[in-house]
Amino acid sequence: MPEITDSRQIEGVNFAALRAFGDDRGRFLETFRKEWFPQRNWARVQSNVSYSKAGVLRGLHFHYHQVDYWFCVNGTVQVVLADLRPDSPSFGQTETLEIGEHNHVGVFIPVGVAHGFLALTDAVLTYNVDNYYDNSDEHGVAWNDPELAVDWKQSDPHLSDRDRGNPFLADLPVDHLPRLDTV
Repeated sequence: MPEITDSRQIEGVNFAALRAFGDDRGRFLETFRKEWFPQRNWARVQSNVSYSKAGVLRGLHFHYHQVDYWFCVNGTVQVVLADLRPDSPSFGQTETLEIGEHNHVGVFIPVGVAHGFLALTDAVLTYNVDNYYDNSDEHGVAWNDPELAVDWKQSDPHLSDRDRGNPFLADLPVDHLPRLDTV
């Protein structure tokens, strides 16, 4: 079993330090088990994969009805997390970490925690979610929001039109932000 740790900054985020086993044929890595995470009643119902070129930034996205679990299969990404739940003790806190080929970490992201990544190299990221895709539950906050003050490793990333148009946190009504009890 991998070592499962809680985020030092954000309530409800967990990291799984995964171990690779290899020999001259290659390597094996167990990337996910439902039992590793505190939210035992969540069920993985959909798996997705994102292929990103170096310099692509995806996010910051958040959901009201979806838990994510991320693992970077190939390459390296800078993951950024931001707690948008006003009733959370870590509201407004951010956390940044690099995951990928040289740092095998799975990231459990609860409802209400904004998440995004910058591909530091060409990268493949898999993510398991507990709800089927629903575009009405796709929300965002600006990647360069001064209130969140994220230290991205690039000042001019390649963004989608949607992510370029995400609002600042200050422009989102507090009563419309996700709550801890929706996790």
